[in-house]
This record gives sequence, C-alpha cells and structure tokens, in this order.
Amino acid sequence: MKKSVFILLLLFFITLGSFSQEQENYKKEVSELVSFFNEQNYDAIYNMYNYDMKKALPLTKTKTFFADLNSSLGKISKIEFKNLKELAHVYKVTFASEVRDMLVYLDKNNKIGGLQITYHKPENLQLIERNTTKMILPFHEEWFVFWGGTTKDQNYHVAHENQKYAYDILIMKDGVSFTGDPKNNESYFAFGKEIIAPCDAKVVKVITGVEDNIPGELNPEQLTGNTIVLETSNKEYILFAHLKHQSIVVREGQFIRQGALLAQCGNSGNTSEPHLHLSLQNTLDMNIATGGKLYFE
Repeated sequence: MKKSVFILLLLFFITLGSFSQEQENYKKEVSELVSFFNEQNYDAIYNMYNYDMKKALPLTKTKTFFADLNSSLGKISKIEFKNLKELAHVYKVTFASEVRDMLVYLDKNNKIGGLQITYHKPENLQLIERNTTKMILPFHEEWFVFWGGTTKDQNYHVAHENQKYAYDILIMKDGVSFTGDPKNNESYFAFGKEIIAPCDAKVVKVITGVEDNIPGELNPEQLTGNTIVLETSNKEYILFAHLKHQSIVVREGQFIRQGALLAQCGNSGNTSEPHLHLSLQNTLDMNIATGGKLYFE
C-alpha cells in the first residue's frame, strides 16, 4: 500500500551549518508568509519563491494548494520555531483545526527555495521495535507474503516510516493469486477470506463504506480503504487495511478476543488486487506513526 504524502515541495538538501536557532531573516520571511496565507493572498506567496520554486510550482498550482489548505485547516493562529533540518527551518504551525509542521528553506536572496508541510509528530512518541504482545496469524489457511521483511529489496514499505516493516499478504496457488477473469474480485483466492484478531485487543478505529476496486484500478483518495485498527494492552496498534466492503463485524470501542472474526479480505483503497495490508504502529494516527516489526507465534 503506497501512501500519498501531504507535501508542497522540497527542492534542496544542504550541508548542516553551525547554527541551531532561528535566524532573523527566516523570522521575517515566515511571518510574511503566514500573513499572506491568512489574507488568502496567494499571489504574494508565489512572489516569495525563487526561480526554481516558481518553475516547479507555478502560480495556478500554488493558489490551488494554499486555497485547499486554508479551506481544510483554517487560518494560522500560532507559529513556533522547532529546529533545523539541514539548513532549513522547521516550524510548528497551529491552524484553526489542526497542528502541522512546516519546513522552509530560503536561498541567499531570502527567496523561498523549499517548502514542505507535514503532519505534526509529537516529540514524546515512543518507538516500537517489535510487538511484545503474543500474536497469532490473523487468518486461516496458508497465505503468501508478497511484501515483507526488513530491507527495501524485500519490502518497499521499509522506505516509508509510518509503514515500516508492514506486510502485504495474499493467497497464491501454483504461482498465481487468481483464476479466471482478472477483473473480477471473486477470481482472487484471498478475496472474502476471514481476517481474525491476532490477540486480545480493543477496536480503536473502524473505516467502512469504501467500495472494492475493480482489480487493476486504485483508490488513492481512500488510502487504506475499509480499515480496522486494534490497540493491545501494551499500546501497540495493529492496522488492517483494504478490507472487503460491508464485511467488518466489529465496532469502535469493542474489546475482542484472540481469534475473533474482524472482517474479510478485500480490495478497497489504494490497492491493485485483493490482499491484506497488515502493520504495527506506535500510535493510532497512521500519518504520524512509526512502524514496528510484527512477530507471530
């Protein structure tokens, strides 16, 4: 499962300098950027860009991006300098409805050469190297790990912090995952198979109502599709994604026992064919999570 990152643009990586505090030129330019954003003066923001930034993000795209941001998050009420990343400055930005992080780079002429807005990650989040709760595999029968492992060659998820060490699992027979019409979900061996709870846990998130894709077609707007997240007693979060439409039988707040039916394997969300995306997170929110390794009994 590939994740769309909420990002404007980042056009640089430079050697770390010797300073660690906010520079006055950044304070001035970022203050102007915030004022222009709150005034919805996106032409003025565009005029703060350097040549490369303007070329990479033309005025039309700049207006669309900031208008969408303003519409979804509201005005900025507070901005705080956090730290440096390379020579860029990182700020904690409080919008009307949410907190985000903003990374800004200024060139030698104090023009914006890089700008990135990401989900705010609290500094006190504890990492999970692996699960300590004992778990069984969340399905019956024999399944095949299509993506899984601890290296990028074995598992493309490793490159994405919030999905690090995640599994994409399906059923293979004689080297193939389906028989019959490849455009029919029912042709895939994994489609409709039961997904069960790997351990005793609390259901802390349920997403339903997402139709299953036609195989080969993606739905990046509803990334994980029909989804369940379980919370263990050790504050481990297990995410099950791409579940079958109308198959989820648990609800948020429910405590379930190991082996209990959760849903059926499906093809909803950003997926090209029926499979189970399974991952361990250190927090409920996938957008700010760091993945951990899942071990089974």
